[in-house]
Amino acid sequence: MRVVQVLTQSGGGPVDHAVEVAVGLAGRGIDSHVVAPPDVRRRAGGSAGITWHDQEAPSKRDLAGLAGLARLLRSLAPDVLHLQDRRAGWVGRGLARSLPRTAVVYTLHGVADGLSDHVAGNLLADRRRRRDRLYYLHGERWITRWGRARVVSPSRAVADFAVRHVGLDPSRVDVVPNGVDADRFRPGPPAPSPTPSRAPNGTGARPRLVWLGGLVPVKRADVLVEAVALMREDVEVLVAGDGELAPEIRALVADRLPEPVRERRTVTLLGHVTDPAPLLQQADGFVLTSAAESCPMALLQAMATGLPAVATAVGGVPEVWGPVAPDLLCPPGDPRALAAALDTLVADPTLRADLGARARERVLSTYTTEHCLEGLLRTYATARAERTR
Repeated sequence: MRVVQVLTQSGGGPVDHAVEVAVGLAGRGIDSHVVAPPDVRRRAGGSAGITWHDQEAPSKRDLAGLAGLARLLRSLAPDVLHLQDRRAGWVGRGLARSLPRTAVVYTLHGVADGLSDHVAGNLLADRRRRRDRLYYLHGERWITRWGRARVVSPSRAVADFAVRHVGLDPSRVDVVPNGVDADRFRPGPPAPSPTPSRAPNGTGARPRLVWLGGLVPVKRADVLVEAVALMREDVEVLVAGDGELAPEIRALVADRLPEPVRERRTVTLLGHVTDPAPLLQQADGFVLTSAAESCPMALLQAMATGLPAVATAVGGVPEVWGPVAPDLLCPPGDPRALAAALDTLVADPTLRADLGARARERVLSTYTTEHCLEGLLRTYATARAERTR
């Protein structure tokens, strides 16, 4: 069976997810291909067992790139075409009727920011535009039906959006949670001794928390900074990520955490971090402040590393983290609630150790790459069977 994962993005959770899926499929002896921008292959280091095809289509206005993508997909003649972002989804589903032997699967990783509040728990992450309903609701419904595609959602919350708001047939929507490589993301060895700036697991100096994501409006890094400024406990927060809001967040840190405060509470912007695993292994906890999410890879990576988390109760996050620590789920956009939850976590090393162990166990029982692959293979089999009818 030839399975082709298709990406037009160069970074983000869907990219990490698609590459891990492709590697896992190759490990099972499947003819696994990835069509993606060259940057994805460079960051993935080739990934043994995958056949890579470099193809750039960075914008819906790049007609030459989109046409090249369409030609490449036709030439590969896959048994399963798995579309992993919106732009890829439109091209692949549009081609579906010219690929009569190909089963088409589209993963709806999340919802457009202008419609994000249509998902339970989410805030509206950006202004609503006139085209949002046309493109992301009516258009999604039409192109999915045209392509006879099965739709995968990583969370029940987004699957419910696809049925209730997009209008998809519930029998054609599968919930397959994202998975994480629990060998790559695993607890690190205990540090030999604390340093003046921090100590692991409450041995005297400030606990270290990690925030991981793009510095873009939906991730609400501003709420993180405001919350740290309101905390009572000493803490060190490392922000791993870059984006359009980096200058604004840097200015907010300087304003809300002036020099006297920084002796006790700091927020440090690290910029883009290529491999978050070592950073997570050196942390005591994780923070997620998003206004909208589905099944965030960053949270799964932190949990697999054995980190306790404070997170906003958006989208699919309660499905993932709620069974571990519902009291550490916060309303989105509420710095005071976030500060209180962070104080609870930071002040109690025993709580952190207990929740960290439970977090890893939850990943091992439900959210590994193997769990995800099993779910996707069931979807692939169903989609192929439907294609032959």
